Amino acid sequence: MHGQQQTNEVLKYLDPVTLARVSGLELQARLLVEGVLAGMHKSPYHGFSVEFAQHREYVPGDDLRHIDWKVYGRTGRYFLKQYEEETNLVCWLLVDVSESMRYSSGAVSKYDYACVAAAALAYLTLHQQDSVGLATFDDQVRRFLRPSSQPAHLKEIVRLLNAGPAVEKSRLGDIFHDLAERIPRRSILVVLSDFFDDPADILAGLKHLRYKRHEVVALHVLDPAELDFPFQQATLFRGLEQAGDLLTDPRTLRQGYLDQVSGFVGELQQGCRGQNIDYVTLRTDQNLGVVLSSYLARRLARRS
Repeated sequence: MHGQQQTNEVLKYLDPVTLARVSGLELQARLLVEGVLAGMHKSPYHGFSVEFAQHREYVPGDDLRHIDWKVYGRTGRYFLKQYEEETNLVCWLLVDVSESMRYSSGAVSKYDYACVAAAALAYLTLHQQDSVGLATFDDQVRRFLRPSSQPAHLKEIVRLLNAGPAVEKSRLGDIFHDLAERIPRRSILVVLSDFFDDPADILAGLKHLRYKRHEVVALHVLDPAELDFPFQQATLFRGLEQAGDLLTDPRTLRQGYLDQVSGFVGELQQGCRGQNIDYVTLRTDQNLGVVLSSYLARRLARRS
């Protein structure tokens, strides 16, 4: 019975349709990443394997096997072939578990949608034999699971995601500053959040992550009602993250609300663009497989 429960937990966030759409695409880093394992991602460090990079003059103690004898025949000098070492990618999934992620105007909450996306990206990363880690956060980092490339790591990620969202407010700026110091190795950091916080604080935290030379992907998870504000009748809006409740006629608020949301999203988009951060809006009424595969295809196109 316990084993069946674990299986159901894993399947909850492993949507087969989504996984089928993304499994044919590889999550590749746009920036050079560090590492030591053989994989498909180039390292900024030169070793003696895989792809030729340049020559360097021989110094005593170098391995004679790497001398380029053709160059010696032409110049009478010893040069070694250097190659670009290949390394595995490390992907961190940073998932917002604050109370506002509970919201849903339909069948799927923002949190559940983010978890399906996180599980799909974890599956994809492990499938290509790269490493994936997980951090969940609200006003502090709640879970911090270090990266692994072992297939069984997916179960642990899903188990932690199944803990569900919390009842605390988010403090994204502080969280990003914290994680910038906790994650020493250059990685791809995928943030899944509704980003309900002060944009200036958010962008300052993201800047810290970029300063640490991480590649950052911002997946902005939003409910369609938050974007479209379709309410027509007198409505009691229940505040999340200690915002308080409000009973009002939404028609009198609609245009002002939409202007605020548009400004908020635009400021995040512009700020991310200025820091070379990928920004993608994920609406919970969209087919996640289509959105993810489209984004990953654009990443691949940029490298070709």
